Amino acid sequence: MDKLQKTLEEWKEMLDPAQYQVCRLKGTERPFSGKYNETKTEGVYHCICCNEPLFDSTTKFDSGCGWPSFYAPLEGSAVVEVRDVSHGMIRTEVVCAKCDAHLGHVFPDGPPPTGLRYCINSVCLDLVPRQ
Repeated sequence: MDKLQKTLEEWKEMLDPAQYQVCRLKGTERPFSGKYNETKTEGVYHCICCNEPLFDSTTKFDSGCGWPSFYAPLEGSAVVEVRDVSHGMIRTEVVCAKCDAHLGHVFPDGPPPTGLRYCINSVCLDLVPRQ
């Protein structure tokens, strides 16, 4: 996969302020505020920055955490997991494999079959409904 690289200024021009804050500056949207938190629409969730397919709705579940949660990405290469030691915690950050957009974090408390919970900010996603 070819990496998509832009300057922060280019990203800032392309994204709205909330998208820029979360995707490029590693912010977090408030829990239960994202448009996809309770969405049941079937389809594929794409990266808002580069349109790369990331998660399928069939892996989405209600974790009660306040952010859309998935138990697996579309492909093993759709996202990259990065050690995150910010804010006095040790977590695993999830970024888009194509453009390095911050998406959220993954935790080892999800349902079968993976036991993982990819906790993803809605503002980082664009849902393309299944036809």
